[in-house]
Amino acid sequence: MSFNANGIRSAARKGFFDWLHDEDVDIVCIQETKAQIAQLEADPTFFPEGYVTQYVEAEKKGYSGVGILSRKKPTQIHTSFGYALADQEGRFIQFDYEHFSVISLYLPSGTSGEHRQEVKYAFLEAFEAYLNTLKASGRKYIICGDYNIAHKIIDIKNWRANQKNSGFLPEERAWLDKVFGDMGFVDAFRVVSDAEAQYTWWSQRGQARANNVGWRIDYQVVTNNVKPFIQDACIKPEPYFSDHAPLILDYDEALYA
Repeated sequence: MSFNANGIRSAARKGFFDWLHDEDVDIVCIQETKAQIAQLEADPTFFPEGYVTQYVEAEKKGYSGVGILSRKKPTQIHTSFGYALADQEGRFIQFDYEHFSVISLYLPSGTSGEHRQEVKYAFLEAFEAYLNTLKASGRKYIICGDYNIAHKIIDIKNWRANQKNSGFLPEERAWLDKVFGDMGFVDAFRVVSDAEAQYTWWSQRGQARANNVGWRIDYQVVTNNVKPFIQDACIKPEPYFSDHAPLILDYDEALYA
């Protein structure tokens, strides 16, 4: 599962962890926790029984942050891919297992202004270099997260009105073209679903969610050697825990072997 919580404490109050208890999810990648680790440690809610749990916080309080909850114990945990901004803003965590790795990634948004859009482009460049390293390793990777980019027209309801807005800019979409093209990574959701109107985020203004006027900006990006293990995918817009919906992919258990 990949899920932008838009504040993990807020999602918890809305019942996210109670719901998770009843879901058959082995690995949960969370983005935008908006919490310092010390604020979570006192409450066992955020460290559910049966999961190995690790969070990464941003230096700025109440901002960004990622985490992974895993029923399978990782052999190693990485909280950096060597990019200072990602470390400062708590945007990356990686769990290694014997035969594959899982990453929870939160790419920056550029919606707050030109400066943050430039920050976003710099982040994309840095992460592209890391993706090339992952590809060269030959290892299996599942990179879950909020990428803050809708890739194609099919991935956004009001595409005409958003062509000059961050999240659907030609340069951002071209970056995903490259990731899913020459770089050889795979949009796992689209392996099993080519359906329209499959969104993972909705504006909190107006009746965007009720009318399904959304964007698909949350992905599970996988190395090509994971593609044969993809079995099914679903987006869970209900119950409502965040302005994002959980994205769940089923992989063949042979991936663990």
